[in-house]
Amino acid sequence: MSSGKGTRVAAAALAGMLALSACGGGTAQDSGPASLRVTVWSANEAHLKLFNEIADEYRQNNPDVTAITFDPLPFENYTTTLTTQIAGGNAPDLAWVFESSAPDFVASGALVPLDETLKKTEGYEYDDLSPATLKLWQHDGQLYAYPFSTSPFGVFVNTDLLKRAGQKTPAELIDAGQWTWETVFAAAGATQAATGKAGLVIRDFDYKGWDYLSTYWTGWGAEAWSEDGKTCGFASPEMVEAMTTLHRAIFTGKALPGPGTTADFFAGDAAMTVTQISRASLLEDDGFAWDLVPLPVGPKGPYAVVGQAGIGVLKSSPHAEAAADFLAFLTNPTNSAKLAQFFPPPRQSQLTAQTLAKTNPKLKPEQLQRVVIDGIASGVVKPSHTGQAEISQQVRAGLDPLWTPNANVRGVLDDVCAKIQPLLAK
Repeated sequence: MSSGKGTRVAAAALAGMLALSACGGGTAQDSGPASLRVTVWSANEAHLKLFNEIADEYRQNNPDVTAITFDPLPFENYTTTLTTQIAGGNAPDLAWVFESSAPDFVASGALVPLDETLKKTEGYEYDDLSPATLKLWQHDGQLYAYPFSTSPFGVFVNTDLLKRAGQKTPAELIDAGQWTWETVFAAAGATQAATGKAGLVIRDFDYKGWDYLSTYWTGWGAEAWSEDGKTCGFASPEMVEAMTTLHRAIFTGKALPGPGTTADFFAGDAAMTVTQISRASLLEDDGFAWDLVPLPVGPKGPYAVVGQAGIGVLKSSPHAEAAADFLAFLTNPTNSAKLAQFFPPPRQSQLTAQTLAKTNPKLKPEQLQRVVIDGIASGVVKPSHTGQAEISQQVRAGLDPLWTPNANVRGVLDDVCAKIQPLLAK
């Protein structure tokens, strides 16, 4: 399968970087004019417009930096593309890094330590950065990527579509203490039956991005692997119960679109979607009525799941010093506040509903409080592990048999653990 080949390329590229760093590899710094390239996952016009405005302001005061280009790579194979570029000698100067590949990148020696640059930048207020948000991006006491986005998952809801199907809104269910996965699946299935539209979409899952299911199974107390990363969790009773419930919701209740079927919530094709606030920019001002609410309560009670992404400076960049200086400008208190409308910052002083509301005109303070502020305070980060590319491919392939109507859920999950336990133990 091409997907397997792609992830093997990614794993090999990261392994190559480890070998390079062990040999002291790197590129001599170029003292001439710098042209910086930043790889990012988003091609969203609103995101890129803000990035470019900040870059233009930086260049006005730093004439030695002649250009700063934000280079969107396809979300679906972002890390594969990035690591292939690095292995091929075409590394960017700065790169967005997902939490799933953070352990590999941070430990690889491919990134420049940022502590000194950030701390010495006038007005940066490094101590305002929440220590909890830095943890994933540190190695041996040094920070190798700035936690650019610490974004809890919530549920965007098309209230028009739910009402059309005769269903209660999430706000009503929350007030009644009934905002649970059981009621969500029931409402989603009923909406699909009544309108022909999709009920619930876990965005970016699409029966491939299995780690996005952590936004669901965490409500059962399930986890992909133990906290120390050494023991597979897919065969646990909690995971079996969660995945059995999900399988029933897909194939019996029709609450979620089945394999091979897509539905875009933001185009009005689904009643609910699990995603992050960076997607709010996709909502049309004159579109359907909507709401944003926390993840449904699971059998283990309320919970939150956080997606993180960092931006790091590649050691191989001939302009690494200039790149780090730009990163300090991009993430200073002023620009961090601007970026907060899409990417919740790690700055403790800015993590209030009132502060975030200033740059989030689409979202109400109570939505920001319940989903973002409370979510950051209590949330667990999506699964990540060293050797993630190889592990992820094995999990994805192992789960493939689950997405059929007559799947043996427990048997499939046992097989997943058989595949990845040797990798976790490395």
